[in-house]
Amino acid sequence: MSGFDPIRSFRKLAYNNALANVRLHSACAALQPGEFEAKRVSFFPSIKWTLNHILTVDWFYVDALEGGTLGLKAFDIEEPFERLEELSLQQAEVDRRLVAFCESLTPETAMQIVDIERSGRIQRERADDVLNHLFQHQTHHRGQVHAMLSGTSVPPPQLDEFIVADDARFRGGELAKLSWDETKLMR
Repeated sequence: MSGFDPIRSFRKLAYNNALANVRLHSACAALQPGEFEAKRVSFFPSIKWTLNHILTVDWFYVDALEGGTLGLKAFDIEEPFERLEELSLQQAEVDRRLVAFCESLTPETAMQIVDIERSGRIQRERADDVLNHLFQHQTHHRGQVHAMLSGTSVPPPQLDEFIVADDARFRGGELAKLSWDETKLMR
């Protein structure tokens, strides 16, 4: 048995993020016409707005982690996608990039400084801190969508069955959609 590997935790969080997004977006795909964009009580006033927010923030931080230059342009359009189908495709793409980033992470790169464009300044943070912030942000807002689904025709899906080996029996559909297998998740 090898020792604790903090990088493994980031990989597993990236996998969890992608799996949870697949499950949540699949649930949203079953919504009745008008439910996706309907006004609701939450931080952002609709499922559509909240999922768009998750995506734009993911674009912003994943680009910064990759050393890109997108910066605040990620927020030029507050709700870039009207339709769930395109939003889901874009979310899957940024999730793929985040997984790739975390799979290539080393203890040294986890401590590298990431430049994050802010209004009139550059915020400088360690990559591991940015990752922790990003995973928290995603979980926070997915929870809001989960709660909003309670007021729709679609029951909220279980979103916390992805990290431990014993939950393998619950995640087969999501793994298939991502073309993953259990080996990837448990390494």
